[in-house]
Amino acid sequence: MRTRKLGNHGPEVSAIGLGCMGLNFSLGNSLDHSAVDALLGAAVDRGVTFFDTAEVYGPYTNEELVGKALAPYHDRVVIATKFGFDLSRDLPVGHHALNSRPEQIRRAAEGCLRRLGVEAIDLFYQHRVDPEIPIEEVAGTVKDLIGEGKVKHFGLSEAGANTIRRAHAEQPVAAVQSEYSIWWRRQEAEVIPTLEELGIGLVPYSPLGRGFLTGKIDDSTTFAENDFRNVLPRFTPEARRSNRVLVDLLARIAESKDATPAQIALAWLLAQKPWIVPIPGTTKLHRLEENIGAAEVHLTPEDLEDIEEAAQRIDLESARYPEAIERLTGL
Repeated sequence: MRTRKLGNHGPEVSAIGLGCMGLNFSLGNSLDHSAVDALLGAAVDRGVTFFDTAEVYGPYTNEELVGKALAPYHDRVVIATKFGFDLSRDLPVGHHALNSRPEQIRRAAEGCLRRLGVEAIDLFYQHRVDPEIPIEEVAGTVKDLIGEGKVKHFGLSEAGANTIRRAHAEQPVAAVQSEYSIWWRRQEAEVIPTLEELGIGLVPYSPLGRGFLTGKIDDSTTFAENDFRNVLPRFTPEARRSNRVLVDLLARIAESKDATPAQIALAWLLAQKPWIVPIPGTTKLHRLEENIGAAEVHLTPEDLEDIEEAAQRIDLESARYPEAIERLTGL
């Protein structure tokens, strides 16, 4: 697979990474250790070198799964993880309190190192901006961890442009992870221009709209009881029915490219900037191979112009998160 560099300060990684949250968290069915080992091993064999997890996924168990599965490949992969929540109480996703105090960041780093089984964290994101702690203090703490050899690169997740600037002035930010896809483009207003100016990479999570852009979800689809999509406004049957027009657009383009809607959605992201690296998640080998195949789909300037013109005529419905969770985005 082709590789890309995450901005001026980040690592070189595969053009498409793998978001690991859904392996055992948030999307219903969980894989056991042997299945995770097989899937992540297959990903490495096919050229994927960038894997994403977080201490809150589980909590903790996702990092353990990823660390064990990738142990044989540590010299070939980049593993990103995240800190920033107080996980001292057993609460549902979206209800954990933010906590980016320096002592908490250090505790998180030690735990991440242990669970991942690595000597240094390749990319350490602040999972959500903590309004109680100046971002300069957060960046300074990670800077110290980098100096101590415990972290290699600093990242932010769902941060706004001003926060990115302030953090970057204290410690160069390698990458910002935020939701970005053809159906969620808020980052284009301020964040992406800021990243381009400062030389910071962008790592879009949910690049396939949590599965919606694959074309495999419609208004009759049901999700497992513990699937996070059950609480998302965009996944009510009514919203899915209304927003299907975007999937139909991707399908029309895919047919002309001998590709799938998912591959067009990922190829569209890759075509936006050379320092964008999407991290679609999956638990299925054939979906992994489909996603990887998007790196070989070429969209011409004319294709991109056609997509843009068609997308501008589509009015998408519903918020991406319930209000309580959306307030944590920092945007």
